[in-house]
Amino acid sequence: MAVTLASSGCGSFSFVGRSQAKDIAQVNVSSPELHDGKPLPREYSCQGDQGSPPLRWSSRPLPDAESIAIVVDSHTASESAVHWVMYDIPATTTELGPNAAAEPPEGSRQAKVTSGKTGYEPPCQDRASYRFSVYTLSGKVDLSPEDELPKILKKIADLTIARGRLTAVNIE
Repeated sequence: MAVTLASSGCGSFSFVGRSQAKDIAQVNVSSPELHDGKPLPREYSCQGDQGSPPLRWSSRPLPDAESIAIVVDSHTASESAVHWVMYDIPATTTELGPNAAAEPPEGSRQAKVTSGKTGYEPPCQDRASYRFSVYTLSGKVDLSPEDELPKILKKIADLTIARGRLTAVNIE
């Protein structure tokens, strides 16, 4: 699968960096529980029970925005994985509360991640980089959660008009 993701512009899962959009605006991503460059709190890992962490985002006004996508991926020296993909989130949404994967916003969808699970797959590797990326899209992804992950990631990349991320390094 990593080869497929790399060929779809997802080298190290930085797939949106290859978006066809001409002007990629910046999305500011924050969380009351996560801090850029700091460890992922254990309660949001496979050793905790909190599910997905809360996330907030903002950007300059984007009149073409139709939906939001969230992608959580990890990187170690030997492997990469996608832990969560939620897409077709209404463009008016600017935050997700704790464990939003269990109660996603109305109309949104979640893809099957690297492990084959649908929803948030809590990270387990103590030494890894965990990216919580938010993408503003010019349309809806409008693919079934049963579609293959690379196809969904490619569609997100193709529709991206703004992006931002918060990166946690290691697990507490």
